[in-house]
Amino acid sequence: MLALAALMTLAVTACGSSSGPPSSRSSSAALLGMPKQQSCVAVGDVLSDGPDPGADPVGYAQAQILPLRQLKIADAPLRRAVQALASAYQAYSSSHGDPASTKQVSAAEQAVNALCPGVAN
Repeated sequence: MLALAALMTLAVTACGSSSGPPSSRSSSAALLGMPKQQSCVAVGDVLSDGPDPGADPVGYAQAQILPLRQLKIADAPLRRAVQALASAYQAYSSSHGDPASTKQVSAAEQAVNALCPGVAN
């Protein structure tokens, strides 16, 4: 597990984004105090898990809410952006894809991507 974390950190450093396989959510939830890069990897892992967002956008949003809220992110701006994304997904899910909530999700994804490039794509 430690070797996997080191390898993922190396990949993030080299590429600037995460496209690796999802890790277990229990390890992602224990990131308090971890460097921002590892938090970005954990966010990417959560967002890469669940239903296909193109085939089931509402189901995808529902699947992301709790895992995003469970992440323990030390970096305050990233933590706020991730919590805003979870809230946007909650609104999207509750409204069944209402256009206003779609804009909210888009803005929240852009905020996460500004801190962790490409993670919320």
